[in-house]
Amino acid sequence: MEKVDIGKILKKVEKPARYLGNELNSIHKDTESNELIRYAHCFPDLYEVGMSHLGSHILYNCINLEEDVYCERVYAPGVDMETKMRENNIPLFGLESRESIRYFDFVAFTLQYEMCYTNILNMLDLAGIPLLAKDRKNEDPLIMVGGSCAYNVEPLAYFVDIVVLGEGEEMNLDVVRAYKEWIRTNPYENGKDKTDFFRKIIGIDGVYIPSFYEFKYKEDGTIKELIKLVEEAPDRPKKRIIADMNSAIYPEKYIVPFIETVHDRIVLELFRGCTRGCRFCQAGMIYRPIREKSIDRLKEIVDKMIKNTGYDEISLSSLSTSDYSHIREITDFLVDEYADQNISVSLPSLRLDNFSMEIAEKVQQVRKTGLTFAPEAGTQRMRDVINKGVSEQDLQNAVSKAFKMGWNSVKLYFMIGLPTERYEDLDGIKDLAYQVVDIYKDIHGGRIRGKFGVTVSTSTFVPKPFTPFQWHRQDTGDEIRDKQKYLVGKLRNGNIRYNYHDSQTSLMEAVFARGDRRLGRVLLDAFKAGAKFDGWSEYFDLDRWMDAMAKNDLDPSFYAHRERSYDEIFPWDHIDVGVTKEFLIRENELAKQDKVTEDCRHGCRGCGVNTNDIGRGLC
Repeated sequence: MEKVDIGKILKKVEKPARYLGNELNSIHKDTESNELIRYAHCFPDLYEVGMSHLGSHILYNCINLEEDVYCERVYAPGVDMETKMRENNIPLFGLESRESIRYFDFVAFTLQYEMCYTNILNMLDLAGIPLLAKDRKNEDPLIMVGGSCAYNVEPLAYFVDIVVLGEGEEMNLDVVRAYKEWIRTNPYENGKDKTDFFRKIIGIDGVYIPSFYEFKYKEDGTIKELIKLVEEAPDRPKKRIIADMNSAIYPEKYIVPFIETVHDRIVLELFRGCTRGCRFCQAGMIYRPIREKSIDRLKEIVDKMIKNTGYDEISLSSLSTSDYSHIREITDFLVDEYADQNISVSLPSLRLDNFSMEIAEKVQQVRKTGLTFAPEAGTQRMRDVINKGVSEQDLQNAVSKAFKMGWNSVKLYFMIGLPTERYEDLDGIKDLAYQVVDIYKDIHGGRIRGKFGVTVSTSTFVPKPFTPFQWHRQDTGDEIRDKQKYLVGKLRNGNIRYNYHDSQTSLMEAVFARGDRRLGRVLLDAFKAGAKFDGWSEYFDLDRWMDAMAKNDLDPSFYAHRERSYDEIFPWDHIDVGVTKEFLIRENELAKQDKVTEDCRHGCRGCGVNTNDIGRGLC
């Protein structure tokens, strides 16, 4: 394969370092070997976003441990770079080798956000790879996807070959090793095609082949049935997890970029899973059961990462970081061990009910970082509906401690449009924000000192698969905009800043989150009309999407604004994540009664994951 020549265009684009490669700790292998399996790990967003994704770093290091497999990184080029590439007939290339991914064996995408789907089509097109799976030949790469959105991959089903469900460290290697064994038998010369390989790997836990299944629809547009087209395909493809986190591969040689990224620091993963059970949260359901790393393993990892990168900040990462069993111990260790090197520790959004003054005080010894809390809802009734499990008093106690320790600002995250929400719940958001201001004044003698501020951010509720709220409608755009306008009027205060998300983007996110295979046509038409980078407000165009929906006789309200019944078949019902549908229904019914389900650390709540082969013996 010949290397592409990008030298002549780099001076004409923004942030050329996005496309250079050769960063510290990037991996390079001899590409002259005919035995080398080529694997492109693609993140369908800009370099700065993809380089901040821990899962991509993990898989990059994991796959490259195989000597005869070369995993390279590929990111969506900026619009300016893409334009220059197309003008100069430069195909999409691997960052390490600068060779066209058109000739790789695997082109794999991480699915983290529904609004990146058009970027996947754009990247395939830029690489010269046919978009539809049915149009690709034996010599074309295998298109594989994984990540949180893969649990309902149906809107992408016509474009992908292989779906990996769950945690990919072992599963991706199983697929690649099976391919090495298969391709070295010269299958194409013996009259076989890719379907033969798909049949070979369907027995691997976590592998789902969309082309082996077909959906039938009722006249009302809902799903009538799922038909299995290949007898040996599993009835319910099952997600895969890593049982022992201490033995899991971790990127101790973290790639250090030449330019600033969204999260430009060491990321230390403490555990996977969550036991809280927030009813809107997909991650809290699909990543069960909870599995922690030992304190000794974490110490080993972080020491190597610091020595290998030179970073001066360590971010503690997990779904609910402060729930880690040894959170105080690991925080004390990191600050005490690395303070003299001026290495700070940052904590993500913290739960209000277990905010520790000692931990916060320890963290700020080196460098004071931002402080973020996520009450999610403004009233206790609404917090009980979503099973948040925190109170107004928890917030008051937490911010009071923070202000006494010297913090001058705090961020509060909320969600609007939640099931059963009333305007009094929006008033509760306003009340909490003003309470925070009053607490600060009380602590500082009735005065505002320095650059004090409260940032209130609201996102729009998007119903997601495998959550207790998957049966609920999303508020219409008009309803969301009315609520946002209402809050703008209520939060007029010089010490309060209010941010909110665009409701139009949330609409299309909801459409694709619970979408079926018919949306593949919509996706293709929107892409052909110019859709890409739809997660970026400057590029998103709702009219383009509405035209594509209308062209295919589909209504976005059918997917986003319609309440579902419990007996409706969903496009993801055949996927087994371990959590049962019966548990989700029970949780939805408790939400309607404003009732809370206790954290399952304090007793099993019967979600099903501990009686399923996926999580048996782990929780």
